[in-house]
Amino acid sequence: MSQEIRNHEVRKTDAEWRDQLSPAEYHVLREAGTEPAFVGEYTDTRTVGVYGCRACGAELFSSTTKFESHCGWPSYYAPLAEDRVEYIQDVSLGMRRVEVRCARCGSHLGHVFEGEGYDTPTDQRYCINSISLTLRPAEGA
Repeated sequence: MSQEIRNHEVRKTDAEWRDQLSPAEYHVLREAGTEPAFVGEYTDTRTVGVYGCRACGAELFSSTTKFESHCGWPSYYAPLAEDRVEYIQDVSLGMRRVEVRCARCGSHLGHVFEGEGYDTPTDQRYCINSISLTLRPAEGA
């Protein structure tokens, strides 16, 4: 994971984002807020499909990498591809974390943690806000 801020493909003014997103979506996606634990619509979802960025629609995570971490937010052990997300060092709230953003539009998704001991192929937990995502169920799911 390298820290990189890209020139995003999808760029909108603050007013355009506010028009497109609900106040809660705007707070999380554009202001790096966090939705409350255990209330997001995808926390316990087991539907097969792809999770996309709610702001721009970029496909980010697959249900095949989603796992139950009991942390209160949807957890994935990897993005669909490394170029789908960008990583930003986050030292807010008095701790060191790695923020995960959509590489296409720069929207805040959540954080990624390593070395927590989950039985996953990557030993990573992408802790992602449900409100940052839109699930596209697989055909026939």
